[in-house]
Amino acid sequence: MINRKLLTVVAGAAVALSAAACNTDDLVKVNNNPNNPTVAPAPALFTNAVRLAVTRWLGTGYNQRSLTLTAQHFAEVQYPETDAYLRLAANFTTAFFDNAYAQEQEDFQQVINANVEAEQPGLYGPALVMRTWGYGYLTDSWGDVPYFTALKGDQADGSLSPAYDDQKAIYADFFVTLAKATADMAAATTTHLRLGAADPIYAGNLTRWTRFSNSLRARQAMRLVNVDPATARAEFVAAMAAPNGLIASNTDNATFSWPGDGVYDNPWAVNFRTRDDHRMSNTIMNIMVPSADPRLPVYAQPTTAGTFAGMPNALTHNSAQAFFNTASRPGAVFYSGATAYGTFGGAGASFPSFLMTFAEVSLLKAEAAERGWIAGSAATFYEEGIRASMAQWGVTNTAAINAYLARPEIAYQGGAAGHAQIATQKWLALYGDGGQAWMEWRRTCVPSTIKPGPDAALSTVPRRLAYSITENAVNAENVSAATGRQGADLLTTRMYWDKNPTAAPTFVAGCGQR
Repeated sequence: MINRKLLTVVAGAAVALSAAACNTDDLVKVNNNPNNPTVAPAPALFTNAVRLAVTRWLGTGYNQRSLTLTAQHFAEVQYPETDAYLRLAANFTTAFFDNAYAQEQEDFQQVINANVEAEQPGLYGPALVMRTWGYGYLTDSWGDVPYFTALKGDQADGSLSPAYDDQKAIYADFFVTLAKATADMAAATTTHLRLGAADPIYAGNLTRWTRFSNSLRARQAMRLVNVDPATARAEFVAAMAAPNGLIASNTDNATFSWPGDGVYDNPWAVNFRTRDDHRMSNTIMNIMVPSADPRLPVYAQPTTAGTFAGMPNALTHNSAQAFFNTASRPGAVFYSGATAYGTFGGAGASFPSFLMTFAEVSLLKAEAAERGWIAGSAATFYEEGIRASMAQWGVTNTAAINAYLARPEIAYQGGAAGHAQIATQKWLALYGDGGQAWMEWRRTCVPSTIKPGPDAALSTVPRRLAYSITENAVNAENVSAATGRQGADLLTTRMYWDKNPTAAPTFVAGCGQR
């Protein structure tokens, strides 16, 4: 099919050149070099854009060195100032914000622009999903962001100073966009092109892309539940009913498999080769250790004493050093053989990054069932989510898993207690994705033990990131309009979906305050 399509393109080019020879207005087109195209082909753009997006949101800067600390999966033993929310200030986060637009979001948009017109849903559909996935991190980290007029600077009616759009409107468009992506991909026929090997997530499998699209729609729908429960419910139910439904097994997980070839390695493994500053946070270890969580030896390594232990977040340099050998390092699965300070694991370079998983989807369904939105048992979905997370992380000891599920604090209780259990298990299942873990904590206040450490720069866990320094310099009018609408450009300002925290059935007074 691809060869036939290429032949059609070549034949069409020959006809165009023949026509140009008879039209002096088009003679300039003859100077276009077909061997040096001015627009990159969609497959190459897509592959690179996915790699950039995964590296940005699931890699080191935004994720491992910033929000895994804020979500208190990790703590800092050598550079505790980065555990004190200082890396969430604009001088650190500007690159995350600016480059997301200038790099992968622009590339996804180019794939969309070229292939919507060409009616190729197998090419633009995945790009729509990935563009929305990236925008989810942008708006859920900063609040109001450029959206409707962004990525149009190269168009005749575009602007280099895009407006900042209201988060509520952005979310409404998420649902429209994902519904379109799903419907169009589901309707694709064998005559439509596929990304194939250029798709590092699903190898061009559009059925799985529709499930990822629908699952992403369900994730974003649930995020609105405290401020707009009617829309949250309607969109969640619509996502489940959309063609091909939600992610249905770990086989459907949206996973980026790193080659591990020394060029394209998992960013966490690259970081751990030369840095030994991360330890497990007390917050996560105080949940996993007492309940004998079977994921514990995967998530963490034992200390030199052979035990699993964490450390407090945001300590002073002197107090942090005491935990260098007494707190657990992150799991050996993230390490790739010898490091500058010891040998741990061996396959971390090719360890995958998880964009969205069956575990998360099952726990979303558990919450929806507990809320009465969907048919089915919340307890069943809850257990399904825990088992899916175990399998995702390579835990295969059935007896240990069954014993864990039977523990009084783990066995599903329902009601408000059930909501807290679901939220706790989702926070645990999101290990490795600090951004999503932080966002879920902001929505649910679970775990309620997440609080600023003793040396943190704030007495409240941040609710957002600071806007880009670049944007404040070159797009100040629109940034000002955003802050006038949303609130001051502070880490403590709550965005649209975070304005009504007491609506969460798991809300605790003083949540996130030291």
